[in-house]
Amino acid sequence: MSRQIITSSNINQTDFVSNKQSGKTLAADLKSLFKFPVLIANAVPIFAGFWLAVYFTGASFAANAGTFLLTIIGSTLVMAGALVINNWYDVDIDTVMSRTKSRPTVTGTIPLRAVLWIGITASAVGFILMMFTTAAAVQYTFVGWFVYVVPYTMWSKRRYTLNTVIGSISGAVTPLIGWAALAPVSHIVPIILALIIFIWQMPHTFAIAIRKYDEYKAADVKMLPVVHGLEITKRQMAIYIACLLPLPFYLFSLGTAFVVIATVLNVAYLALAISGLFVKDDMKWARKMFLVSVNYLMIIFVMAIVVTLPWGG
Repeated sequence: MSRQIITSSNINQTDFVSNKQSGKTLAADLKSLFKFPVLIANAVPIFAGFWLAVYFTGASFAANAGTFLLTIIGSTLVMAGALVINNWYDVDIDTVMSRTKSRPTVTGTIPLRAVLWIGITASAVGFILMMFTTAAAVQYTFVGWFVYVVPYTMWSKRRYTLNTVIGSISGAVTPLIGWAALAPVSHIVPIILALIIFIWQMPHTFAIAIRKYDEYKAADVKMLPVVHGLEITKRQMAIYIACLLPLPFYLFSLGTAFVVIATVLNVAYLALAISGLFVKDDMKWARKMFLVSVNYLMIIFVMAIVVTLPWGG
């Protein structure tokens, strides 16, 4: 009798652990499918764009909280939809690359048909929510979605090294989406922030492409280092970062502290890029460039928010 009780207890415990593990697996699969870190990286500039529009127009954030929620949730769903469709379309590439072999599209834990419908549904719901903001915000959101899904994912990624430039347009519209949800994008601040993201994405993506050179080559993805070599890629990275140098000086409306800190970041970023022209260990240097680039963009946008808080200026 006691053994039967113990056995039943063990079965229940096993089921509990199995269910718990399944929950963890599903959560991990969804996080991978929606490329959660990428979503966060795009949501911050959207929030910054909206916040800065509130600041410069003298509007009340509390009075526009509903519009903000529609904007942040709607645009994030649209971006999520685009990323999921990208996963669905790129399953053959992801199967070859070791860094993407754990995605549910590759492992088969989520059927491809379901993945496609998740992407379409998320995009559709996101656009419906965005329609309750402004026409301009919807337009910028559509530009980001369309460029990422069609010209980038379905056309240029497998054919041309220009795919990085094309894909950068999708990221660049994020602060414009946030700003346009509240006010016309005729102010210098959102335009410069969009330019920063657009330019930044080239050295950021090239750093990833250098680190994952063998994988991109095996998958026949037309990344710059794979097609034209590491030396040309490193020189272009330095040139793009140099193009960031003058941009903070158009943002004096955010305060001298912002301009000084952003300029110091740009100089340090450029110095690291130039050092890459002389290093022997390209992989180690590319890893540093990747880490710096991720932190660079987050610091820029968080700082833009902080300096415009009531106690930040």
